[in-house]
Amino acid sequence: MNLASQSGETSSGLLFANFNQDYTSLAVGSKSGYKLFSLNSVDKLEQIYESTDTEDVCIVERLFSSSLVAIVSLSAPRKLKVCHFKKGTEICNYSYSNTILAVKLNRQRLIVCLEESLYIHNIRDMKVLHTIRDTPANPAGLCALSISNDNCYLAYPGSATIGEAQVFDTINLRAVTMIPAHDSPLAAMAFDCTGTKLATASEKGTVIRVFNIPDGQKIFEFRRGVKRCVTICSLAFSTDSVFLSASSNTETVHIFKLESPKEKPPEEPTTWSGYLGKVLMASTTYLPAQVSEMFNQGRAFATVRLPFSGHKNVCSLATVQKLPRLLVASSDGYLYIYNVDPQDGGECTLMKQHKLDGGVEGSGSDILEPPDKATTPQSYAATVSKPSSSSSPARQGSAGSTGSGGFGGGAGAGIYVEEHGAVGGSCTMPEEELAHDNLNLDDDSEFPPIVQQSD
Repeated sequence: MNLASQSGETSSGLLFANFNQDYTSLAVGSKSGYKLFSLNSVDKLEQIYESTDTEDVCIVERLFSSSLVAIVSLSAPRKLKVCHFKKGTEICNYSYSNTILAVKLNRQRLIVCLEESLYIHNIRDMKVLHTIRDTPANPAGLCALSISNDNCYLAYPGSATIGEAQVFDTINLRAVTMIPAHDSPLAAMAFDCTGTKLATASEKGTVIRVFNIPDGQKIFEFRRGVKRCVTICSLAFSTDSVFLSASSNTETVHIFKLESPKEKPPEEPTTWSGYLGKVLMASTTYLPAQVSEMFNQGRAFATVRLPFSGHKNVCSLATVQKLPRLLVASSDGYLYIYNVDPQDGGECTLMKQHKLDGGVEGSGSDILEPPDKATTPQSYAATVSKPSSSSSPARQGSAGSTGSGGFGGGAGAGIYVEEHGAVGGSCTMPEEELAHDNLNLDDDSEFPPIVQQSD
């Protein structure tokens, strides 16, 4: 997520932060370059890599735990570089006709989002497979890509004036469905890890909706608040798709639980308030739809009270040291780690905060009252979210190319896409990395996930 304000400045110097697809690492872009951190521990934020070769990094996306990173800088905002960070080499680069607003990766596709178009690359050879042109104006670069091999969907705004979500199949290269999600324009979207659920929020920010994919049916609706409209910064599912977090420009992060309301046996009310409640619930069958929906909307299962408001941030629901945590990376230059109780919910406890600029780590005592030492209930671990599975085989796309391009045999071979977008590029692939065509995308120790093209 772009963390910079409209003026392009943040007090911390950070320009970008985002978690990888399974929330095991964090990528941070800044004026001096970019850094990658491991998220294996609560107490220590381990820096995996730091690059100072490229300044003003405004987008840096890592493919799972592999060595592939996609980078965009403010000095060349139309140029995408794909790099092997462990070897410090550039694999390829593409140039586009307009500013790159977002880049999304999974094991099969790389998506480049411009304001009025989207490019779908095959991540195995970086070939442009398809271009979605003349999309509604999307100045924020809002889009979401499922990480599932079986349901490899892309979602993007279908309108600039109302909250329509267009869902596109990136394997078969066809539109799947248009979801009328909100009355106001979309502000945030996220797929769960199976690619069967899509969460959306509008610019009003009061209601979060979850839709079944691919049919687009609404399956959950949650109310974030009614008192004020807010800007939703981030939506994120837990890896088991049971929880959904929503952060905004306020100090509160809401965590919702995706479960159907339990049926309770009818009880005769014994108090006046009980009678009134029964009447109100019964009235939802004939009240106007908007009023009836408010009674049926789910409320937050758990909440996090951040030590700030007004900062852009990105959140994730991760499993760290076998326990569920909410992680928030903020433009104030910190990563905040909270405990989440998956049984009882309620207010979450700040466990640790880490500086993202390489400085001394902080703890909850720096800004908030220090939490008690982590005393975890025994049943806590038993209900922890399952870690994301990354062992399913990748499926090679069968669709043909709708653009020209591909890797040449040697250094400096050109990549050209003439129509409506990418205008040129180059790649430098070491020959030994092209020697085998059976590289396994599911093995994060193998890189690059590239196969040689036979022309």
